[in-house]
Amino acid sequence: MSIRKTRIGRFDFWTFVTIFGYFIVGLLLIYPLFNIFKASFISNETGTLSMSNYVEFFSKKYYTKTILNSLIVSFGGTLGALILGVPLAFFTSRFKIRGKTLLSTFAVLSLLSPPFIGAYSWIIMMGNNGFLRNFLMTFGINLPTIFGAGGIILVYSLQYYPFVFLLTSGALSNVDRSLEEAAENLGAKSTMRFFRVTLPLVIPSVSAGALMAFMMSLANFGTPMIIGRNFHVLPTMAYNLFTSEIGENPGLASTVSILLILVSTLIIFFQRYASSRRKYSSNMINKQTVDTLHGVKNLIVHFISYLIVSISTLPLAVVVFYSFKKTKGPVFHPGFGLQSYQKVFHDVPVTITNSLIFSVTAVIFIVIIGTLLGFVMSRKKNLPAKILDPLLMIPYIIPGTVLGIGFIVAFNNKPIYLAGTATIIIMSYFIRRLPYSIRSSASILKQIDPSLEEAGINLGSPPGRTFRKVTVPLMIPGIVSGAIMSWVTAVNELSSSIVLYVGKTMTMPVRIYLSVLDGLFGTASAMATILLVSTGLALFIVNKFLGVGRETIAG
Repeated sequence: MSIRKTRIGRFDFWTFVTIFGYFIVGLLLIYPLFNIFKASFISNETGTLSMSNYVEFFSKKYYTKTILNSLIVSFGGTLGALILGVPLAFFTSRFKIRGKTLLSTFAVLSLLSPPFIGAYSWIIMMGNNGFLRNFLMTFGINLPTIFGAGGIILVYSLQYYPFVFLLTSGALSNVDRSLEEAAENLGAKSTMRFFRVTLPLVIPSVSAGALMAFMMSLANFGTPMIIGRNFHVLPTMAYNLFTSEIGENPGLASTVSILLILVSTLIIFFQRYASSRRKYSSNMINKQTVDTLHGVKNLIVHFISYLIVSISTLPLAVVVFYSFKKTKGPVFHPGFGLQSYQKVFHDVPVTITNSLIFSVTAVIFIVIIGTLLGFVMSRKKNLPAKILDPLLMIPYIIPGTVLGIGFIVAFNNKPIYLAGTATIIIMSYFIRRLPYSIRSSASILKQIDPSLEEAGINLGSPPGRTFRKVTVPLMIPGIVSGAIMSWVTAVNELSSSIVLYVGKTMTMPVRIYLSVLDGLFGTASAMATILLVSTGLALFIVNKFLGVGRETIAG
């Protein structure tokens, strides 16, 4: 009887959810990306199909160098993330570290804060007249300025090492201790045990964290735009070309966007191939224990752990400090005051309102649709669901700048004309952050026994009502966790907003970015501090009441 009530032929509620998922992918991903692909083959001179954009790109060293530049800073940032993330993960998972929870919280906060905030903080510290650079020069230490490839790599390393830290620390906690004890009994020293036994067992997690660090570095727009100077990478080149091609077909910008997607895809396939080449596993017979170190070793481990986190959060402290400095225009004066905050709330209150409205609206849709699609991904094992799952993860590999250009190309003509509206920004937030909610919901569903839902259906409750009354209440921690992480990343979004905004739809990250370019560091610091406090409070809520899930943050 219940089957007849909940099915129309072969279709039920979850079938319609699956179809709607395909509709979202088609409208907000495939359609914009196809338009970018099509635009890259249209000549700006003749308006006909042509390879002229690709010929022009690959014939000029000015353009082709951006591919090499992107790979240099992305690999450099990834290497830095590994150098920082792996030791921190090993120390905090294997040894008793005082304030371990605090270290994890600050590490994640540095990850979730806008990258361009860190970049601009390093300008204050290590720019041509940076206070840290000037201080070290008094001791005869002349450090290079932060501008250029080296500075970009430094910011990437400190921004994205938490990906490696979070995933690696979880894997290290699950390594079978008996394997390491066996190696120790055979005479292997601690360093050899780590590289020959422990590290191979956690390579999948390490490589997954490294891949995420690489992808985020490759897609980063704000950092190279602020401190790159003449060092151009693919996202900044795409944006520069797009702004120069406004009013005509964005052929070259689309070409760069397609190449950026291609590089991202190739790196993902390479990582998957490398991970599948060698497989290591353990039976988890003997769980890991947390050891207590003493003497010099304990001091060294604590020093390294706190040093890594302190350096990564130093830019955030600098932002907050300078937000309270007295300022008049671009010039700071001795003493402290609230001029920067007064200017923010007097001159640009609309940007704060826009950021809140856009991000909250997007998150409402993300929570509703992400929860439903997360259920389909977790519970339905049919072919349409299996195909839809990787499609919904496409936003992970599409840089925000590329998606923004795709939205402008796709929704700048009838019948769907959305350019310059709040709707197009909300749509970009929605599709870029939807995977957070889907992954968080699917993760929490793994902990819920399907027999609970089956019991409700067997008692006569339709599947839809069972989902609302039984499943959703049990999913609340995962839903809220995914919602908060979606909101945190949406409210800090710059790369797509910088392409899509107009004056009336300007958001806080865009305003901060423009203030930095104009030299208004006080105003930028005040707005950045507001964002940081909002991010910190949201992170505290997740950490305190729900626990920060690695699936939510790291995908």
